Amino acid sequence: MKKELQTRQIALFVLNTTYNDIGKANIEQLKRHLLDAIGSLIHASVKPTIKKLIRQIQTMGEQGDCYVPLTKNLPYDRAAQLYTALIRYPDFMDNFMAKEATCHPSDNVGALLAAAQYKKCSGQDFLTAMAIAYQIECRLVQEIPVMKEGIDHTLLLAYSATAAAAKLIGLDKEQIAHALGIIGSSVSPMVTSRASYTYEWKGMASSMDVMECLGTVFLAKEGMTGPIAIFEGPKGFKEVFGLKLDYDWTKENFELISKCVLKSYNAEVHSQSALEAITELKQQHHINAEEVDKIEITTFLTAYHIIGSGAYGNRQIVETKEQADHSLFYLAAVALIDGEVYPDQLEPERINRKDVQELLQKVSVKTGFPIHQPISIAGLLDPYTQAYPDKVKAKVEISLKNGSALTCEKEDYHGFFTRPFTWEDTITKFLRLSSGIIDRETQKEIIRSVTGLEQLEDMKQFAELLSKKIR
Repeated sequence: MKKELQTRQIALFVLNTTYNDIGKANIEQLKRHLLDAIGSLIHASVKPTIKKLIRQIQTMGEQGDCYVPLTKNLPYDRAAQLYTALIRYPDFMDNFMAKEATCHPSDNVGALLAAAQYKKCSGQDFLTAMAIAYQIECRLVQEIPVMKEGIDHTLLLAYSATAAAAKLIGLDKEQIAHALGIIGSSVSPMVTSRASYTYEWKGMASSMDVMECLGTVFLAKEGMTGPIAIFEGPKGFKEVFGLKLDYDWTKENFELISKCVLKSYNAEVHSQSALEAITELKQQHHINAEEVDKIEITTFLTAYHIIGSGAYGNRQIVETKEQADHSLFYLAAVALIDGEVYPDQLEPERINRKDVQELLQKVSVKTGFPIHQPISIAGLLDPYTQAYPDKVKAKVEISLKNGSALTCEKEDYHGFFTRPFTWEDTITKFLRLSSGIIDRETQKEIIRSVTGLEQLEDMKQFAELLSKKIR
């Protein structure tokens, strides 16, 4: 019997999934991730980079059926773009880590907030689509880690956001398969957006993807056809990227949602355990930065390459937010001085201050094994890399000018799946990110809406709440 094409298998997984399939623990986690994402959305609403996007959207033309923050109603695709940019820009959102790649599952949320306004969509419908999106993107990151081929993980977001939005908008099996073929052959972002020298686009690229996703879903709804054999066919995924997707989607469940993580520090996810070690050492020993001779960080290969001046370029030149949140050198220095890494630590005036610029030059980053190529060998010989992604090991050694040394080792951090955020943790972070932007009563209303989302009859009410209160 001939095997069903991957796009059709994904489509069946999407169509067959019901709210009851997801599981209570996953539902609770998805709601925490949603509140975390909304916290970032609100915090980003006052940032200059978002103002640039708003001006561009207004130039292109407003008016549409979707409630959105900051501007007039927008069409579905532009609404998805704006929601996603707001959630993604602070770089304080969730992650999923596989052995060879990572992703931000909350990048899907903006597409779903827009798609949920097309027709009546309950909170349960939304959570079902969110679970589908999270599971598909995380599974694809495991099965076809495109980042190692120089393609950004937002390519895989394009598949998950398209599939989940199609669920809410009401496409059938063939329409979903065609939508997946269209989007996969249209969106191929390069991972260079995350390399050094890092620009604003790092925080905006996923918003362009989801805008295309919504447009593609509505085209497929009208009967537009696309290359449904995109993974297996001639000049398809396997031939072009050398990566084979041969997954049995009939056996798919929602096991990967529990492996999604949240951030305690407003920094690239692979820095989190090292930053926790540094802040603990500061608290325990009351370290003054002027007493520090050097800071040595040992970490795993992925962290070294992305944020430690490995394959992604020099991370010791730090002048902007985008460089700062992806520089383990800067993050370590500012964490030691300030005792935390929150959005205030990523403001230009903080980044360019003399104290942190001098201290970051005293930071060194290495792996547990000195040779980094080939990765397959280095990963076997380095205990830090071998443990990843089940552990995110880091060792921090702070040498003081008086000759003493302080050391802390970590295998995880608060927010990792081994020590996940509670509702209280998530609410505390949400309140801090949204304070001063919305009033206390609105904060409470949003928290009530998200914690009880499965009881909501129409998600348009939630979208209208965000639209009216975030201006």
